[in-house]
Amino acid sequence: MLMAVSTVGALMMAVFALFVRMKAAKKPTNVKKIILPPVFMSTGFLMFTVPMFRVTPAEILEAFSVGMLFSLFLIKTSKFEVRDNQIYLQRSKAFIFILVGLLLLRIILKSILGHYISLGQTSGMFFILAFGMILPWRVAMLYSYKKLEKTLPENKRL
Repeated sequence: MLMAVSTVGALMMAVFALFVRMKAAKKPTNVKKIILPPVFMSTGFLMFTVPMFRVTPAEILEAFSVGMLFSLFLIKTSKFEVRDNQIYLQRSKAFIFILVGLLLLRIILKSILGHYISLGQTSGMFFILAFGMILPWRVAMLYSYKKLEKTLPENKRL
């Protein structure tokens, strides 16, 4: 039952992420919009103050490493472009397929791991996986943004 609820929650978050991404492509971006998501997400580490969610150091390393691997797909589909002397995140049809694919892979992995690891530990591991995915992705986005920002005229920079 709890696995089904968490899966539905993950699906809803994925749909929300798609809408946010599509809306974000309509407005210029800035450093704050790039770095705030992992900062806000980092508050989720408070879950590990509850013993049910604690994981071993090996599980932390494993989950974060898998997240970093998954982030490569997001990094490859996140490109910026300059329009009207402002920087926009380009829309990518591949992003939707990658996000859905990663979600399906996450659900499959979660259902397999759920047989061997408690729900709390599985939740903790997948939070770390998600953070391991978003952090390198956003760092790469920040690097690309800053590189492109240097090409703008000085008076047009945000």
